[in-house]
Amino acid sequence: MKNFTFAVILLFGYFSNSSFAYSNKNLNFSSEKKNHFLVTAPEISSAVITTFFKKYSDLKAYQSDVAKLYQDKAYKAIWYENNDINEFGYLLYHKLNSTYEEGVQIEIPYKNKLDEIFNEESKSKSKISDTDTELLLSSMYILYAKHVYQGINAEEQNKIQWYLPKKKLSYETLLDSIASNPELLKENKHVLFSQYYKLQEVLKKYREIEKSNQWTPIYMDNPYQDLRPDATSQTIADVRHRLFIIGDLANDSKSNFYDQELMDGVMKYKVRHALAPNYILSKEHIDQMNEPISDRIKTIMLNMERCRWIPPSLEDQDEYVMVNIPSFMLYFVRDKKFDIVSKVFIGTPLTKTVIFSGQIDRIVFSPYWYVPTSIIQNELKLKMAEDKNYLADHGMEWNGGKVRQKPGPDNALGLVKFMFPNPNDIYMHDTPSKSLFGFEKRIFSHGCINVEKAKELAISMMKDYPDWTIEKINAAMSGEKETPFFLKKKIPIYIGYFTAWVTRDGEMNFYPDVYQRDTRLNGMLFPNDTAYKSDKE
Repeated sequence: MKNFTFAVILLFGYFSNSSFAYSNKNLNFSSEKKNHFLVTAPEISSAVITTFFKKYSDLKAYQSDVAKLYQDKAYKAIWYENNDINEFGYLLYHKLNSTYEEGVQIEIPYKNKLDEIFNEESKSKSKISDTDTELLLSSMYILYAKHVYQGINAEEQNKIQWYLPKKKLSYETLLDSIASNPELLKENKHVLFSQYYKLQEVLKKYREIEKSNQWTPIYMDNPYQDLRPDATSQTIADVRHRLFIIGDLANDSKSNFYDQELMDGVMKYKVRHALAPNYILSKEHIDQMNEPISDRIKTIMLNMERCRWIPPSLEDQDEYVMVNIPSFMLYFVRDKKFDIVSKVFIGTPLTKTVIFSGQIDRIVFSPYWYVPTSIIQNELKLKMAEDKNYLADHGMEWNGGKVRQKPGPDNALGLVKFMFPNPNDIYMHDTPSKSLFGFEKRIFSHGCINVEKAKELAISMMKDYPDWTIEKINAAMSGEKETPFFLKKKIPIYIGYFTAWVTRDGEMNFYPDVYQRDTRLNGMLFPNDTAYKSDKE
C-alpha cells in the first residue's frame, strides 16, 4: 500500500483521538502528488453501477447520486490510482470513523466490509473486489455528505415547520473541491454555515466536561429560598463549582459564601442564557443548571444540524435582519457588523412565530392596525358586547367590514412597522407595551415580532435615503398620519430557531426551547433517544 506524506498526517492528526483511530502504519501516506481521477482501474459503467446496488441493496438510496458522480467523471475511478486506493479514499474512511466529532450518529451499512478494505493486517479472504470497493467508497461519500454537509431534506424540514430556504449542494462540485484540497474535509465554510464550526468546538469542550465527571448535581435546600449576595449555602458552593467548570468563573474557591466573584460569574451565566441580568438565584435557575450535561451536548448537536440547512452565503450579504426566536433577540447586520441589536417578544405557544425568511420591502410609519379576523372573533366581539363604546375608547373603527386601530402612541403596532410579504401575515413592529421587554421569557404576541428598538431600526434602515432625516422620521412617527415608504433595495430577514449559539466573542449561549422544537427534532434524528429532556416535557 502506498505511503503518504507526513504533512497529511499532521493535517488530519485530530483523527488520532477517535475511538476508531488506526495505527501509524496505516497513516504513513506517500509524498507523491496525485491526480485522483487519472486511473487505470477499476472499470466503471452504468451497468456495473446497477449490478453493485443490486448486490448492496442497503445502499440503494444513494444509487442515483453515485451514478451522477460517475457521469460527471466520464466513468473514471475516483478512489483509485495506479490500482490502489488513493489518499482521498483514506481520508474519507477516517472521516467516516470520526462522525462523532461532527455531532451526528450515522449507521454505516456494510461497515465490516469497509473496515476489511482498510485493514492491511486482515487475512480475510472475503475482501471485496476493487470495483465494489470503488463504488462502496462513492456510496460512503454520498452518505457522509448527506449527513454532515446537508442534513435532513426539505420535506422533513417542513414537517417541523422550518420554512427557511434550504441550501443547495452539488455532490459533484463538492467532491472536486475536496479532492483538490483535502483540508476542506476539516473545515469548509463554503458549504457549512460558520456557526457550525463554532458549535463543533464547544461540543468538544462539553464532551470533555462529561468525561471528567465534574458535572455533579447542585444541592438545593427543601424548601428552597432564592439566594442573593452575602448568603451562605451549600448550593452556593455547588453553583460556584459549576460556573468554574463551564468557564464563567476563572477559579473555584469552593466557598459557600455568595461573594463578588460569584456575582460576576452568575451575571455572565445569566447573560449567556438570556436571563434577567441580576444576582438572584431562583429555584428555576438551579433547575436549569441541573440539566444533565448529556442534554446540553444533545442541544449543541441539534443546533449543528440546523446549521447544515443554512446557506453559508447568508453571511456574505451587505445587510440583513436575523431574529432568533428562543433568544428573543433581533440583529440588523450591515457590512458584517451589528448595526442594531434589540430585544423582541414573539408569539405564544398557541400563536407561534413562524420560522421563515422574507424581504422587507417597506416601512410604515404611524401605521393603522388592521385587527385580524381571529382576534375579532375570539376577543373583540365579546368586549364589544360588554361595552358598546369599546372600539371608540381604544381608538378603533370599522373600515370596509374590518376593524382597524387608528395611528397613535397607543396603537398596538406602536409607531412603526416593517413589512415583508408572506402567507402567514407576520411582520415586525413597535409596541406601546415597553414593560414586556423586561421579562425573561418574552412570548406575548399573536405571532408577529415586537421590537424594542423599532425606531432605531427604522433610522438605521433609512441611512441610505438622505432625504429621510431624523427630523422627517420623527414627524412621520408622530402618530398623526400613516406614512408608508417603499425601500428601493429590499432587506432580507431570517426568522430562525437556535437554542444554542456561539456569539462573535466566543461565548456559548443556551436559550429556552420555547416551542419544544428541540424535542421534536431530536425525535426525528435520534428516534431511540427517549431520555433527552424527558423530565421537562
